[in-house]
Amino acid sequence: MTTIHASAVLLGARAVLIRGAAGSGKSTLAFALIRAGETGALPFTRLVGDDQVHLEVAHGRVLVRPAEALAGMIESRGLGIRRVPFERLAVVGLVVDLGAPDSERLPAAKSTLTELAGIALPRLGVAPAADAVRLVFAALRTAESGL
Repeated sequence: MTTIHASAVLLGARAVLIRGAAGSGKSTLAFALIRAGETGALPFTRLVGDDQVHLEVAHGRVLVRPAEALAGMIESRGLGIRRVPFERLAVVGLVVDLGAPDSERLPAAKSTLTELAGIALPRLGVAPAADAVRLVFAALRTAESGL
């Protein structure tokens, strides 16, 4: 099992793994996805983990778990740490990289995939100044997202 600085949100049957530098908006995006599930704008959503998550490979899939000390907690800028319902395990279906230097208007096929522990996964690179919520919603609402 590997621990990484990332957030993860279960969306339907698969999780969105959100990576990025400190302050890049991982928690903000995670909270927006959770809220969209609560309002019906997206299918069922639930926090898996915020800030630190554990990744492992099982049966050709990448699994994500919350760091035990942070399970059920998410940071909300200006409010601090909040407790929310969470899932203990999910299969990663999409990786979102915030502040991605390789993000392009029309991304090359090679930048739409990433590899985690030898498993290829769909990837969305979000430019530093881009509206991550809008881009992720667009990706999730199209068949190409894999979710």
